[in-house]
Amino acid sequence: MLLSRVNIEDKLRRHRNRSDSGMLQLVGQILEESREKDNRITGNLQNGSPGTNKLNFDKLDTDRIYHVSHIRKICTDYRLRFLDTKYYKSEFPREALTEIKRLEREHHVELKGFKLIAPAGLFRLENADDPLLFAPLGNNYFYLIHQWGNDLHPLRKWMMLPFKNLFNLFLLILAVSLAITAMIPLKLFTPHPDASHFWMLYFFVLKSICGITLFYAFALGKNFNGAVWNSKYYN
Repeated sequence: MLLSRVNIEDKLRRHRNRSDSGMLQLVGQILEESREKDNRITGNLQNGSPGTNKLNFDKLDTDRIYHVSHIRKICTDYRLRFLDTKYYKSEFPREALTEIKRLEREHHVELKGFKLIAPAGLFRLENADDPLLFAPLGNNYFYLIHQWGNDLHPLRKWMMLPFKNLFNLFLLILAVSLAITAMIPLKLFTPHPDASHFWMLYFFVLKSICGITLFYAFALGKNFNGAVWNSKYYN
């Protein structure tokens, strides 16, 4: 008599059905409750429900608590935005939803009023590289829930330095004008160039660069980092 081979999956299924007859219904109920929570949290993130959150301070990671002044400084340095999550145009990762559910379960609250730090390109902004998700705690303090995406370019802070304020922008214009002047041969304008001719050409180039910069700034409605870090408008 030939013995049939043992199907482990079939044995496992039979054992489950004998020992836990109501387990499938329980699993279905758990999954349905999880989906409902995900839908509710996603709705709060996408609708930007206002409010602050009363969390148990003893259960919080104090290293994740930030004041709005800290957030403003980083957003200004790296030209980032700090806005309600309703302006975020991408999908929120599963890990962020899981972390929100963990916090809600641990603190027995429904989290609302979510904010996000990210480059302007990741928001749906009205026209006039790593997001950080925050929940407000009140008194201008925010709790960092989750971070995802890629890190910022290591030189982003320096690349955005000219847009931090007018002084930095003017220094950049001076340096660019000097570099352009140094590349222009003075003999194109005079057979006997000297220092006075160089500086005359430099001031001409400087005025030209200033004019181009002003035209670009006004035409596109650009503003400095400190004025746009929490603005919902594109410019």
